[in-house]
Amino acid sequence: MAISTFKRYEKKYMLTKEQLDKILPTLLEYMDLDPFCIGGNEYRIYSIYYDTVNHDVIRQNSSKPVYKEKMRIRSYYDRKDPDDKVFMEIKKKSEGVGNKRRIKLKIKEIEPFVNEGILPETKDYLSGQVAKELQYFLSKNKVQPALYVQYDRLALFGKEDKNFRMTFDRNLRTRRSNFVLGESDEDELLLPDNTYIMEIKILGAMPLWLTKLLSENKLFSHGFSKYGSRYKKEAAEHKLIYHLEDENGNEVDFDYFAD
Repeated sequence: MAISTFKRYEKKYMLTKEQLDKILPTLLEYMDLDPFCIGGNEYRIYSIYYDTVNHDVIRQNSSKPVYKEKMRIRSYYDRKDPDDKVFMEIKKKSEGVGNKRRIKLKIKEIEPFVNEGILPETKDYLSGQVAKELQYFLSKNKVQPALYVQYDRLALFGKEDKNFRMTFDRNLRTRRSNFVLGESDEDELLLPDNTYIMEIKILGAMPLWLTKLLSENKLFSHGFSKYGSRYKKEAAEHKLIYHLEDENGNEVDFDYFAD
């Protein structure tokens, strides 16, 4: 089992392909392409977000709290075999500072962990600590697979500061069923293909050259959540299903809790 921990400031922006093409030459003067961007090409990311049947996690996170957290499964390749290994991540954000902790485990270990609290086997202390942190989250939140998210990413990192990263995500597709890490005919395009989500991830202050570049191209921070955007879209269209119960376990609607 592998573990990684990330703690950084994160800023998101929305831009077009034309805007990306305009700023990319300058970015490449100060940054290198991620090794996963073989031949300068994008790589694909596959994720499954977990939530309760009443969407409690995303509803809480969408209310702009000071502190928020979410759990997901992530892979950088198609993964379907029970023995394939993926990342289970818990991502937290407090006052603009992001903290991501993750462990690597087999697909067949996910369901016993989520549903029964059975810890995957760990080989080192830090992995065990993150597994217990995830176990605590699961004890507080009875979650299940809620949303599949897939997109193509171009990523760069600073030539002088390897912790300074920028990512550009497009071709963002989601679905509410068939929770396997790979494409499906059920996938829905969330944003126009010409739209990119740019994210700046940095431990300290933003470099002056980047501040100037963003200003010159009129690029301003724009909060965006892949899971949150799908949730808000469905909520506005009244497409979400809730399973609410009274104190006796009888199913009720929202009117029951009014006043």
